[in-house]
Amino acid sequence: MYLLIVLYKSGNNHREPVVSFRRAFYCPAMTGMTDVVPTGVDGLDEILNGGIVDNATVLVSGNPGTGKSILGMQYLYTGVTEYDEPGIYISFEENADDIRTAAESIGFDRFGELVDEGEIKIYDKRDMLSDGDFTATMDRLLEDFSAEEYDRLVLDSLTMFQLFFDDEREKRTYLLKFSDILKQYGLTSLLINEQGAVFPDTEIGLENFLTDGNIYVIQTPTDSGVNRYVWVAKMRKQDIDTDIFPMEISDGGLIVHDKASGFSMMGGDGGTGASGGPSF
Repeated sequence: MYLLIVLYKSGNNHREPVVSFRRAFYCPAMTGMTDVVPTGVDGLDEILNGGIVDNATVLVSGNPGTGKSILGMQYLYTGVTEYDEPGIYISFEENADDIRTAAESIGFDRFGELVDEGEIKIYDKRDMLSDGDFTATMDRLLEDFSAEEYDRLVLDSLTMFQLFFDDEREKRTYLLKFSDILKQYGLTSLLINEQGAVFPDTEIGLENFLTDGNIYVIQTPTDSGVNRYVWVAKMRKQDIDTDIFPMEISDGGLIVHDKASGFSMMGGDGGTGASGGPSF
């Protein structure tokens, strides 16, 4: 089955298509009760019928500024504060102090406190790049995975993670191995993926096919700034809504809107403009 999606921007008395793309999608039927892990994002969990399947590995893709890292922080923060599920944040691009500052600036006021208490464990770029060797880095991670009980994990970003490897075959092998390790330790994980193209049909990498789910965050230009959207393209073992939904970044994180709400898909009034909050 195929889905044809057209996004528009508004102009003076006319609507101009910004992009259209046609993608295959698969919606598996629910065969029974499935344990899910809520993302903590209002609206997104409704699209996912409660959350991400427990112990799944999900790819979150988008170009810079779409809110991918905010989604990861929100997933870990609400995991602890609302569901008593400790988490791990792995970053190849930021140091721990910058991650804490960014999270608190969005409205996750207790993020630093939770890091100090060990409820959120941060591995920053100094931790991840100090060895310069994938095996040595993984050995250190596995020691902590074994010693502590964690439920959630965010890797930011998969793009940097893949720089450890020289060719596609090696990349595929180690991505599978890493995904298996996450499942072995009972982690429900978000892998953040930097995408150069704005729209998802132009870049389909092997990582899309090696993960349990694909979530795209998209932003399109408008006369007043940008509009943001979220698209859950695939989620194994779940009956999901594969439509595109408008999204905004506010104080307190991401909010996904139903199309029937006052949020405008067409740009202009009601859209998320450039002042719609911080983006990462």
